Amino acid sequence: MSEVAKTSSERPRESGKAPSSSQNLPRRVGVYTLFDFIGRGGMAEIFLARAHTELGAIRLCVVKEILPEFSENKEFAEMLTFEAKLAARLSHANIVQVFDLGRTDGHLFIAMEYVEGLDLNALLRRCTMEKVSLPVEFAIGIICEVLRGLDYAHRRTDDAGLALGIVHRDVSPSNVLVSFDGEVKLCDFGIAKANELVEAPAQSGESGVSDENIKGKAGYMSPEQARGGDVDARADVFSAGILLWELASGHRMYKPSSDVPLLEQARRAEIGEPRKRSLPEEELLHEVIMKALAVDPDKRYATAADLVSALEDYMAKAKLQMSPLRLGGWMSEHFGAEITMQRRAREQALSAQSLPPMPISGERSPTEASQVEELYGPSSLVGAAMDVKKSEGKGLASDASEPDLDKPRVDLDYEKKKRMMVIFAVLLAIVVVALVLLTRKP
Repeated sequence: MSEVAKTSSERPRESGKAPSSSQNLPRRVGVYTLFDFIGRGGMAEIFLARAHTELGAIRLCVVKEILPEFSENKEFAEMLTFEAKLAARLSHANIVQVFDLGRTDGHLFIAMEYVEGLDLNALLRRCTMEKVSLPVEFAIGIICEVLRGLDYAHRRTDDAGLALGIVHRDVSPSNVLVSFDGEVKLCDFGIAKANELVEAPAQSGESGVSDENIKGKAGYMSPEQARGGDVDARADVFSAGILLWELASGHRMYKPSSDVPLLEQARRAEIGEPRKRSLPEEELLHEVIMKALAVDPDKRYATAADLVSALEDYMAKAKLQMSPLRLGGWMSEHFGAEITMQRRAREQALSAQSLPPMPISGERSPTEASQVEELYGPSSLVGAAMDVKKSEGKGLASDASEPDLDKPRVDLDYEKKKRMMVIFAVLLAIVVVALVLLTRKP
């Protein structure tokens, strides 16, 4: 998922040795029992966790545990806390909900909503590997849902009615989550701005965070953000435009293998027309995309809602329809069974152990870490299951975390295929009935 709320089976893991904290599971962070390691990003480790309510109900969530070097950075911690509090005020169907922000044993953590599904990056990778085409109406519909979440966040005000000025700053495939119920949610609001504090030295060539931490997100930056200028909601519109361009073209807009670094490509913003692929009403779609990608912010769509409106007009003219019910059915049909089964197996392994629940309203004990180690020990059934899962899933966690977008995956004839299958079934039924009638004795 982004680094925050994705299914653990689809989170790309870093090459090399896994972080030591991922080996000692389950363990507690505050009131949350971490039981599955999802992955490690540039500034945090991400875990699948659960918490018990006072009445015994269980809630699954994702806990993002900030790495020590960032938790100890006072400026970063203050910015992250401020931005996470803003993000916690966001309540929208297309935004991952932030539940909690805390500090335990000196480490900052954020608890967020768990979305069972795939992030867009993992979804496209799966489509490529399994030779499954993503229907064009689903591709456009997913971006429309993302834009609705962005529009809500951009317009959010405080209690006095003043604009909060929220800008996501990292609208990229790994932060777009698609659930098996057909929900589309954007995660990591508030994270990118704090992250820029520790990325600035790397961008300027000073000692600090490695350039590896920014090269991925640079491919989805607006030119003004890449140049270090002021950004507003239109920067997120530009990033959404990149997602549209790539889905329409079937390959990356900025080439990671180029001699020019991604960050420099984003600064230059030399953007060509999307590749022609005989999509419905393709010329109109390309016009919408290129306006969203205008280098001058004043020439872009002024708001995310304006871009949604333009895409809805395109879908109406192209006679395309998308609903969460149909998207969820398609997701479950192609990818749901395996991932859901893996998650349930890990939960059952956790439930098989004598783990005293920590109610959500309970106080955090200063000696909690030592108590957890004493209860769980260095190894467990869950730990063993995770080791098996990691070795078996190695192929999905290759060093190339980006999917091969040069292979076609947009299905132009999804509805036509469905109609043909129905017609074939009807004809087959007619033939069977005719044969039965002909074989009857007079």
